[in-house]
Amino acid sequence: MEKKENKGGDFRYSVGESKVPWHAVGEFFNGNDALELVKFLLPDSGKTEYDAALRDTAAALERLASVSGRATKLTLGEKVAEAEEAAKAYFGSKYACFLTNWTAGMEIGYKLSGLKAGDEVIMPAVTFIATMAYPLSIGAKIVFADIDPETINLDPADIARKITPKTRMIVPVHLGGYPVDMDPIMRLAEQHGLFVMEDAAHGMGGAYKGRKLGAIGHFGGFSLHEVKNINSLGEGGILLTSEDFAGEQLNGARFLGLDFSRKIKDWLYDISPLKDRFGALQIPGNHSATEVQALGMLLQMRRLDAIIDRRRKAAEYMNRILGEEEGILTERPDTPETYGTHHLYLLRIDPEKVGGDIQLLSKKLAEKGLTNITHFGPMYRFRIMRELGYCEEAIAETCPNTERMFYHSYTHLPLYPLTREQLEYQAQAVVEAVREMKAGK
Repeated sequence: MEKKENKGGDFRYSVGESKVPWHAVGEFFNGNDALELVKFLLPDSGKTEYDAALRDTAAALERLASVSGRATKLTLGEKVAEAEEAAKAYFGSKYACFLTNWTAGMEIGYKLSGLKAGDEVIMPAVTFIATMAYPLSIGAKIVFADIDPETINLDPADIARKITPKTRMIVPVHLGGYPVDMDPIMRLAEQHGLFVMEDAAHGMGGAYKGRKLGAIGHFGGFSLHEVKNINSLGEGGILLTSEDFAGEQLNGARFLGLDFSRKIKDWLYDISPLKDRFGALQIPGNHSATEVQALGMLLQMRRLDAIIDRRRKAAEYMNRILGEEEGILTERPDTPETYGTHHLYLLRIDPEKVGGDIQLLSKKLAEKGLTNITHFGPMYRFRIMRELGYCEEAIAETCPNTERMFYHSYTHLPLYPLTREQLEYQAQAVVEAVREMKAGK
């Protein structure tokens, strides 16, 4: 007999105890499937011992499969719930929702905030397209605020200048994992009746004045895409909120409004709309996450603090070496209360002191075998914005720091688990490239 497993998640399809069970999983995975997954996650390294180890693993999996059960739930099950509980505990948020990706989390946050066509959303001129995807799709207006030259984060003073009667939301982005100055933003939001959604895609595990990033605004969340400090097997996201009206709707917001608390005649559930903060109806989407994604997050989240600590030490080394060369501006160091995740290392230069701008330095670094990518291109420069009627040159005039910093003064370096030799080479290569620029080479 199959044990009843529905604990408030989706219905697909366990119907409780039955002589003819209807599992949620239509086709089970077997031992050979598990072996292929192992080979994908732990591919051939070219070492002579690999083939023998793989044969041992295949034999062990065959034995295990002969005595094991089968996974009968692959989406929105116990692991997803466990991931959400872990997120609430770690970030200090009342509600958490595990989703397909952070773009989906932002869509839900925008909907529950009551954003509609004609409303204005203030966000930094430098971020990823996902931050503005949903507002653009419904006809809301993006208002780009300038950046702080020291952090490349949203400048609260420029936010204040750009608030209008049509402003509904502020979306700070913790770029590279370094915290945005959130206190003045939250004060502005309270003064003007605005909602704040933290785009902490890079900021999982960072903190601002003792509070975890992502849990400071009305909404916040993280990307678990493969390039982030931790990932959930390639894709995933977490949406946080402590707003009761929103938190109580997250399950429905994630999965098409399925409402198991009520049923229509002769059916399993009802479909309920979302209600935003103004009481207006919003239509939910489908952003269901898998059990394997959630397991991936749980496994890596256990070592998140250690990962950040290792990256922090690498950043401190970069600061120490680069700080000795005039014209190189190192990134802001952590404090006990305000610290980043060191997802990226922010490298800035003073063009006048080094005899050239970041474009030349980037070219020299590439020639020395260093990958460096300036995150991100100014959003108002994209074709999609021009075709939607935005005037890029007019916006550029309102974002002078963005123009100056992006085109002349900063880039990003990786802080992946580099070997000591790689880290030392990276730091020394930057110093050598700057010295070449000063010498006119």
